[in-house]
Amino acid sequence: MNINRPSPDALLQQIKQQEYTVNRGKLKIFFGASAGVGKTYDMLTSAHQAQSHGRNVLVGIVETHGRSETAALVQGLSVLPRREIEYRGQMLQEFDIDAALASHPDILLVDELAHSNIPRSRHPKRWHDVEELLKAGISVYTTLNVQHLESLNDVVNQITGVVVQETLPDWFFDQANEVVLVDLPADELLARLHEGKVYIPSQAKHAINNFFRKGNLIALRELALRRTADLVDADMQDYRNQARISPIWNTADQLLVGISTGAHSERLIRHAARLASSLHSQWYVVHVDTPRGLNRSVNNKQKVLEALRLADDLGAKTEVISAITVAEGLTSYAHQFNIGRIIIGQNHANRSRPYHWGQSLVKRISQQDVNLDLILVNQTKQLSKTTNERQFPSWNVAELSSVDNRNGYLMAVLGCGLVTVTLVALTRWFDLANVVMLYLLVIVFISVRFGRAPGILAAFLSVLSFDLFFVEPKLSFNVSDVQYLVTFAVMLIVSLIINNLAVGLRFQAQAARKREQQAISMSYLAQSLSAARKNDDIISQAAAWLTQHIASTAIVVMPDSNNKLIVMTDCTIPAEFNWVVTRWVFDHNESAGLGTNTLTANTMHYRALATSNQVLGVLALMPTDSESFNQPEQQRTLDMAIAQITLALERVYYAKVAQTALIKVESERLRGTLLSALSHDIRTPITVLSGLASSLAIQSLTASEQKQLAVDIEQQANVIQRLVINILDYVSLQSGGMKLNKQWVSLEEIVGSNIRQLEHSLKERQIEIDIPHNIDFIYTDELILSRILNNLITNAINYTLDNACICIKAMLDNNRQYLITVTDTGEGLPVGMETQIFERFTRGNSEGTTTGLGLGLALSRDLVEHLGGTLSANNIQPHGAQFIITLPWQPLPEQDLLSNDFIASSPNIDSANLAR
Repeated sequence: MNINRPSPDALLQQIKQQEYTVNRGKLKIFFGASAGVGKTYDMLTSAHQAQSHGRNVLVGIVETHGRSETAALVQGLSVLPRREIEYRGQMLQEFDIDAALASHPDILLVDELAHSNIPRSRHPKRWHDVEELLKAGISVYTTLNVQHLESLNDVVNQITGVVVQETLPDWFFDQANEVVLVDLPADELLARLHEGKVYIPSQAKHAINNFFRKGNLIALRELALRRTADLVDADMQDYRNQARISPIWNTADQLLVGISTGAHSERLIRHAARLASSLHSQWYVVHVDTPRGLNRSVNNKQKVLEALRLADDLGAKTEVISAITVAEGLTSYAHQFNIGRIIIGQNHANRSRPYHWGQSLVKRISQQDVNLDLILVNQTKQLSKTTNERQFPSWNVAELSSVDNRNGYLMAVLGCGLVTVTLVALTRWFDLANVVMLYLLVIVFISVRFGRAPGILAAFLSVLSFDLFFVEPKLSFNVSDVQYLVTFAVMLIVSLIINNLAVGLRFQAQAARKREQQAISMSYLAQSLSAARKNDDIISQAAAWLTQHIASTAIVVMPDSNNKLIVMTDCTIPAEFNWVVTRWVFDHNESAGLGTNTLTANTMHYRALATSNQVLGVLALMPTDSESFNQPEQQRTLDMAIAQITLALERVYYAKVAQTALIKVESERLRGTLLSALSHDIRTPITVLSGLASSLAIQSLTASEQKQLAVDIEQQANVIQRLVINILDYVSLQSGGMKLNKQWVSLEEIVGSNIRQLEHSLKERQIEIDIPHNIDFIYTDELILSRILNNLITNAINYTLDNACICIKAMLDNNRQYLITVTDTGEGLPVGMETQIFERFTRGNSEGTTTGLGLGLALSRDLVEHLGGTLSANNIQPHGAQFIITLPWQPLPEQDLLSNDFIASSPNIDSANLAR
């Protein structure tokens, strides 16, 4: 096994990382424990050095906090003017990201990375600005204190008693290309505070008595050092992977524990936990599957599972890996994660016992890498009597009598017998060396196909058959030549070596096939879940996959709007399902039931489908095989499946949250715009009404003057009425409360009714109506069509002169669709706004004196679409605008046209118009 060869996943991750960094700016963070350690000072010093090397450096924003030495370093650097933003009656200065993008310097200085921007800025946080700058290819120098890291927020609160509001996600900090730790001892920082070099004297005294206590500063300094060390360790690991560095660099006291199926594993894990705790280091627990343990008993598998669970509880990272030998597996894992120390159990009572081919595990690990430190833990007291008695490798009876082995024994006998019978009569043409080769071929086949025990049987049968039937004297185990004894010995040794190699090859093939099947299975689950857009689809796909691979029954329980748990899967609920256990798992975010340490009497396995901050549901499983369900491989598969299911449910959940938030934001924006427009556009008619009412109260007015005032009051009241009607119609339409009431109506009567309503507003305008008699009647909602025409005619009146012409025409097009056009001879639509004019709160001439919310045309378009049609607009020559209503058409039945019942049912139609 080549430990230097990178895995395909690692190569893919490296390629993705390289693609991500192409054309992206570099991020350099000056990181410190608290304010006053000199982060900004060091950042400005580095900026001067970069500028001296010919780099274009620009100061985006730097907060000097009144420190003269820091302000002096700004001199000599180009400074970007700040943008002024009005907030709560004050003009505040903020970083101008647009100007920075336009300048596009090589290096941009942006102080205080976790700063919250002023409301109405492009981004809520300054690190969002920096992210946009990096994507634009601009390198950024910035500063950050350790208390602003999101993952350390609660720790800082516990230490200092202060809740830091401005935080930065750790993933953004981790993707920095360079982190410079700016460190200062606590006593020196306190001295700077007393000297007024951090805050002004009044603020410094308050800071020393609260946040800047010596204990707080020491704790924050340790957090900063550890967080920087973690980042440096990650950088070193990336470098080792990219440079294909195989030797271990023992820069961190990481520990690797190798466990077996023996009874001493738990003691070994506890010892490693204490050692890792004292070293404050990360530790790993690994069990290595080898060809020798391919058919290990269920009891041994359960021991491994229990040991791994204990390691998980104690804080270790656990894994089951496959390798030809234990030494090779442990060494490869140590190289992969740069672990310099391996802890293994050592039985001193049996230390002389050979481990494998005459070598102990310690010696074989040392042969793999002499630089690895091995820690041996005495296990003598933990070994049972049964274990002590097993001085030499022994075969498990259950393994030897397995179905696969029984078939292997039979094939070994038949194979050796077939070769013997075939070659006995051909010995005069075959050399004995060729006979040996054919026997070896049988051994290879049996070992690869059926495993170690049948292969060993085939080896012994081959030697015995060769001696009995091919070596003189034949049919006797006596030999005429002593040299044949050497031949038998070499043949047996070679056969056993071939058997061992073939078994290893078989094990590798089985492990690879198993991993491939697991990868294909998980890939199928991931693809099916990613395609699902609803919780029901996700749960259906997940339940189908789980019942196919792990369980006979899979039940998903999720809370409803009242936080009551309900079953989401469409299956028969077994009698073993327990609602009390389900509620406990949901409330406590813990596993319970079979295979756990909680409520173990229940025969079902319960797992919480939980994200980082909430429980989305509970998964209850009835395993197909209770014994194999507890195996580490099965548990790992279940963990990955649950992670995929939870991720899919979380995606749908946050999609709903985002949609709800978007609707809420849109509703608030619409509400604000509507109220703003109302406050502006309703003020004019109300003011006019107030003035007209005051004038009407004057007693010296003549009767004609009073009549004119009454007419003017009615016009202004109609304006307010139209505004209110449009708003109510729009709300009703958006909420789905507007129902259609279609009937046969006369278009001419609808047009005439609207013209009579708008008679006072028409003034000297000419109205032309062209509605052919044969298409006068249309099957539609009379009230809605009347509202549409009222809005279009009102729009034509508002944007034309007093002597303009307005033409209303109806016709059928070639596709037998009903067309209604409203054409005016005004100035027409603004160029390029033929479609935009139908958007909400959009007006053709925003600078004009015409009042209105800009809602009429948008409402008209939505109302036409509610009727099943379309509304469009265009300009006409030489000037003017034309609005085209397209509605579905169906001819009026002739019997209805001549029916008195139809005439009586249409209140807007009289007999004179019908006879016209």
